[in-house]
Amino acid sequence: MRLPPGTSIVVSLAGLLAVTAWRLREVRTAVSLRKIIIPPLGMATGFSMFFVPAFRIPWAWAGAAFVIGAVALAYPLLLTTRLVRIGDAIMMKRSSAFLVVLFVLAAIRFLARGYFDTILTVQQSAGLFFILAFGMIVRWRAKLLIDFHKLTAEYAPEPAQ
Repeated sequence: MRLPPGTSIVVSLAGLLAVTAWRLREVRTAVSLRKIIIPPLGMATGFSMFFVPAFRIPWAWAGAAFVIGAVALAYPLLLTTRLVRIGDAIMMKRSSAFLVVLFVLAAIRFLARGYFDTILTVQQSAGLFFILAFGMIVRWRAKLLIDFHKLTAEYAPEPAQ
């Protein structure tokens, strides 16, 4: 099945806009343990794509993609996101550079994908970039989880004596 030229670009831009809107809305509500853990768990279901042979890539490529996502691409997200306590609620506070980082990361992935689509099948490229994104979100959410536990531990009420 061949898609019309430009379909990938349109779908990628629609995805970027959806993620941006979601991230902006996410800042307005309190952070909970569930809101930190659910996105990577939900995303993990995407690994089922590798049951289809067309999506499979070598283990070394998968490992490299995960490490690049977790180390290099997650780093700007870690720098521009932090949790703060406001009253009884824990809120996500982003720097003004967060949206710029989000768009730069999307541009890097878009340009790299353009290259990889020339040497890999579309399915293999999709699998590779899924693993890259998964590495990025897992590291980012793991740091948020650690910060969340620190903030909730600091606020724990004193036991009655």
